[in-house]
Amino acid sequence: MSRNLPRGAAVGTVAVLAAVLAGGCSDSGKEGKPKAGGTKGAAPLKWGECEAPTPAQGGGQAPPKDWQCATLHVPLDYAKPEGETIPLALIRAKARDKEKRLGSLVFNFGGPGGSGVSTLPDAAKEYEALRERYDLVSFDPRGVGRSAPVHCEGNKELDAYYAQDNTPTTPQQEKAFLDGIEKYQQACKKNSGKVLPHVGTENAARDLDRIRQALGDEKLNYFGISYGTELGGVYAHLFPKNVGRAVFDAVVDPTKTSEEGALGQAKGFQLALGNFAQDCVNRGDACQIQGSTAKEIEANIIKLQKELAAKPIEGIGDRPLTESAATNGIAQALYSRELWPLLEQGLDEAEGGQGQLLLALSDALNGRDQNGNYSNIGAANTAINCADSKGRYTLAQTKAKLAEFRAASPVFGDFLGWAMMSCTGWPVPGAWETPDVSAPGAAPILVIGNTGDPATPYEGARKMVERLGPGVGVELTYKGEGHGAYNSGDLCVQQAVNSYLLDGKVPAASTVCTATQPPTPAESPAAPPEPLGV
Repeated sequence: MSRNLPRGAAVGTVAVLAAVLAGGCSDSGKEGKPKAGGTKGAAPLKWGECEAPTPAQGGGQAPPKDWQCATLHVPLDYAKPEGETIPLALIRAKARDKEKRLGSLVFNFGGPGGSGVSTLPDAAKEYEALRERYDLVSFDPRGVGRSAPVHCEGNKELDAYYAQDNTPTTPQQEKAFLDGIEKYQQACKKNSGKVLPHVGTENAARDLDRIRQALGDEKLNYFGISYGTELGGVYAHLFPKNVGRAVFDAVVDPTKTSEEGALGQAKGFQLALGNFAQDCVNRGDACQIQGSTAKEIEANIIKLQKELAAKPIEGIGDRPLTESAATNGIAQALYSRELWPLLEQGLDEAEGGQGQLLLALSDALNGRDQNGNYSNIGAANTAINCADSKGRYTLAQTKAKLAEFRAASPVFGDFLGWAMMSCTGWPVPGAWETPDVSAPGAAPILVIGNTGDPATPYEGARKMVERLGPGVGVELTYKGEGHGAYNSGDLCVQQAVNSYLLDGKVPAASTVCTATQPPTPAESPAAPPEPLGV
């Protein structure tokens, strides 16, 4: 898996398999002469035409004409509120019913490191019911996309970085692994040293309150997905009286350290892989990959990993499919049940010596487009994670934990275990072991957990509810597959969320929705998918 340690992928970006229609902010949408001013008195936003997204945002086309963009200037360092500022890129689509408009609904799709400016226009069709009465709004968090983006290595260097062995087994491989991390971190420090101390989640939460003020909203109505739930929880802790109607979907467990979170992901991805394999078995001869039981399918995947570790196979252009890339690709496909057919096809082709599809899925996880350009999602992911987490693990500590990771997941354990070292040597200290999300006095927050979620395991929703405090978190369970619940299309989940956000009706505590959709039929895509998020 990627050496970045994602707390969860952006949900909206995994629903499409073709070119991503994305948006960027035009310079015409700036708010004027920037002043920081702490978290009070944000100037009204000047909305203008959106440009096509930058390479850091993932590239693509400009959004439709009914989308508008703006720039908000916020303090680089909130300890110096009158000091230097950085720009935050925003995007919105105005509510369709102006008379019944409820205000703005601000989205964060996760990562951390995902560009909301690029993601929201593409994902907007999933939120059409909410656009009836809300302006749909999103933003590039600090360090992301157009918002003072973190930059580390260039495209060629990143190709080499992601191709390196992420699961070393010899002293020579260990040295190469550690040297690769050090080289990457030094590039981050050289190219983005000024912003690295200030890209953590607490600063992003303070930015959210500035956004709320600039939008002219008394309360923040918020839809956080994956890492966006952690950001939302920290916001609720800092500004409980400013919380409006909020939904947390695909919930990051706020009680886990970085090590515990990585171990939880190992279990989550293993669970999702088992569910994928069992679905394949249930379809009998219609399943393309070998194995008469789920365990046999998993065993064949492990066998493929070992074969690729010894000898990579043909990939895309001059880039072969390595063991690391194959595991990345498998993980990417488990984020959404819609991608299961691609995983099935990719595994079948890889067993036949062709690794193009799994490599395309791996590229998607790393933010690489078909032209070889990387977005800054990987760099921002590392920078935000390392600014937040105090976890700095030595080689000895990491190796001592590998057996536990392997027991949790024979397929993903090694990769997530070694990824614990992503922040070792990082030039900025981490802020916390775990975030404080206690929010006494906040309005009810709808917290949705998915029993089959690989990246943010189901148990995290209950922990978030407990940490938010009595009378704040309201738990809803979705018995389904993939990362997130609302974007699955499940009517039960969508009706509960829409009823709360549009009408203020809080669902009964411990509501359960069960997926009823049939499995997605396998199809042969005309071309490999473009990047879908981390």
